[in-house]
Amino acid sequence: MKKISSLLSTVVMTAFVAWFSDSLPAHATLIIGNTEGNNVILFDQSNGQFLGELIPSGTGGLLSPDDLNFGPDGNLYITSGTTPETSAVLRYDGKTGEFLDRFASGHGLFRPYGAAFGPDGYLYVSSFLSDQILRFDAITGAFVDVFASGNGQPGGLNGPNDLLFGPDGSLYVTTQGSVATNGEPDFSAGLPSQVLRFDLETQQSTVFVEQPTPSPDSFGFVSFLGLTTGPNNDLFVSDFANDIRRYDFDTGELVATLSTNYTGTIPANNFIGNLVISPDNTLYTVGFDFTNNNFGAILRYNSVTGDPLPTPGNEGAIFVDTTSQMQRPIGVLFTSQQFPVSVPEPTAGVGLVALGISGIISSRQRQH
Repeated sequence: MKKISSLLSTVVMTAFVAWFSDSLPAHATLIIGNTEGNNVILFDQSNGQFLGELIPSGTGGLLSPDDLNFGPDGNLYITSGTTPETSAVLRYDGKTGEFLDRFASGHGLFRPYGAAFGPDGYLYVSSFLSDQILRFDAITGAFVDVFASGNGQPGGLNGPNDLLFGPDGSLYVTTQGSVATNGEPDFSAGLPSQVLRFDLETQQSTVFVEQPTPSPDSFGFVSFLGLTTGPNNDLFVSDFANDIRRYDFDTGELVATLSTNYTGTIPANNFIGNLVISPDNTLYTVGFDFTNNNFGAILRYNSVTGDPLPTPGNEGAIFVDTTSQMQRPIGVLFTSQQFPVSVPEPTAGVGLVALGISGIISSRQRQH
């Protein structure tokens, strides 16, 4: 009876997804940033088909792309770089992917992870390896000021990751719980990974979400990463170490937890990147298998019910199974437009990577 019930549930859910997919434009697309491929690629939102490269490797200086955003001008803004010299927000044509300019850089920006356009006409960028949030003019890219800085204390801006403006106009920030020391993240103080909320006028922060209990599928740590707004006044937060947690925007209370362990081992052989919710309320996230060359996959869920939405032939929440086209993906973005793309040559595999437990724990530094 359980097998029959499970089969029936899968059939109903598949039909549900198909109905929603039909309501979206036929060319709706998922944009994925490859941090190890230094490129940006596309997948069909309806069936998971690989569509090709939008931005070829290294175009415009693209290096370890992390956060992807469409700006108020319709262009694509990508956080990029691993050193003070290479760190920047790069701007690309929002319809063709053509490189436009190095939009924002300098002024202490060091390993930008998150970016968000604010209601005040500024672009906010998290500078991970200086524990700061910098502000730039959203039209010109000119530097404005340092909006916030870390203090090395619990509740501080310690290892800032993603940025999001909530329905209350506040700025929400995920922190990894590290302190930038000589260009490296330092975990020795044992600081928590949290979601902070900043008031734009006072620039003061409060802890919106305390560090939760680590996922049972993790290596015993929490590393909050991505943020996105859900359909029912809720906040979805991805944990690099595994799981997506859903919080009430009014109270900060945990509503639900979605498992992201798609490799099926305990602890999981996969880590998790950013997340996005499409207009049909489908939640997408990306992950990568660190035992398989950091090749990535795309997971899919119903953001209202939390149910996993696998494609036919896959299990759990797997929408696109592990593929060499995704090389340590972190950034993911949804768009309803169509792009001219080129299909790159397949990436040759180099075999499985053996990792010890000490190596996994050090992976709390989610990027290099």
